[in-house]
Amino acid sequence: MDTTTFLTQNEAAELLRLSPRTLERHRVAGTGPRFTKAGRRVLYKITELETWTTERTYTSTAEADEARAAAPEAA
Repeated sequence: MDTTTFLTQNEAAELLRLSPRTLERHRVAGTGPRFTKAGRRVLYKITELETWTTERTYTSTAEADEARAAAPEAA
């Protein structure tokens, strides 16, 4: 798939294996992948989805817990 391709919220959620509502909650909280607004439509670049998942890749649950504890609270 071309990395400059934009995906809709439903397509991005399917790619990430999340529900569209979970992806929406991440967006509202500011904890989700970067997105683009085209009018009222929310679009995600595949490269942004890849970056977001790479930033959340850990080697152990302890490492993930440390990253979560160090992260600033989402509003």
